[in-house]
Amino acid sequence: MKENLKKGDVVQLGPNVINPVFQYCFMVVTDIKSWGCQGYVQSLGKDGNTGGLAYYRAKHDEMQYVGKSVWFVD
Repeated sequence: MKENLKKGDVVQLGPNVINPVFQYCFMVVTDIKSWGCQGYVQSLGKDGNTGGLAYYRAKHDEMQYVGKSVWFVD
């Protein structure tokens, strides 16, 4: 995938990601690179508390463009 990605775009990670815990996750793009992008996946919280952010670096062939995020964690 070599879309014109922008900060705040949403991509879905595929089954071929290096770290399998990120398979099929939706990731918000934070930084565009020549080889792909960096971004975060929101983790679930516990006991009514917000979860943290899990960061990932995805190559072009590991993701597909989905759309734009409405809210963005900066």
